[in-house]
Amino acid sequence: MTLLADIFDHNKSFVEDKKYEELQTNKYPSKKIVILTCMDTRLVELLPKAMNFKNGDVKLIKNAGATISHPFGSVMRSLLVAIFELKAEEVCVVGHYDCGMINFSSSSMLKKALDRGIKEETITTLLNADIDLNKWLEGFNCVEDSVKNSVQMIKKHPLFPNNIPVHGMVIDPETGKLSEVINGY
Repeated sequence: MTLLADIFDHNKSFVEDKKYEELQTNKYPSKKIVILTCMDTRLVELLPKAMNFKNGDVKLIKNAGATISHPFGSVMRSLLVAIFELKAEEVCVVGHYDCGMINFSSSSMLKKALDRGIKEETITTLLNADIDLNKWLEGFNCVEDSVKNSVQMIKKHPLFPNNIPVHGMVIDPETGKLSEVINGY
């Protein structure tokens, strides 16, 4: 059986047994906060429990490294939607120690892309189109600095209200201990 078949098999009983009822909430975060964090698998359950959040409490945005790589990309758009449309009143950027984006090498990833069948011509075409793949794929050296950079990008965005606090913190993916980087108040 494939993973997809397993998912649909589980989902059938999940719906039939009405397990969704215990998770029902609305689209507005009851604690009025939107969190940008990393997609690391260790944070899936750890982060909400370490921050005392349950289903329906927060808007949660996840990406590689909890970073904002472009001020007009999908992460910033999601943050603005959470603020203007979904009634979030605070933002929190949560990076984590031992992140895969620390000292991440764009050249290593491009080599892996070639190894998986992406053609060299495709990469050359992107480079010739003035797409800086190295900058777009770059990681960071220090998680605290990365969190600070993301917080500053949010706060400096021309569409971001200046009365919304933006916090920054780092979580230990082993213990859940939070460290404050920026207190947005």
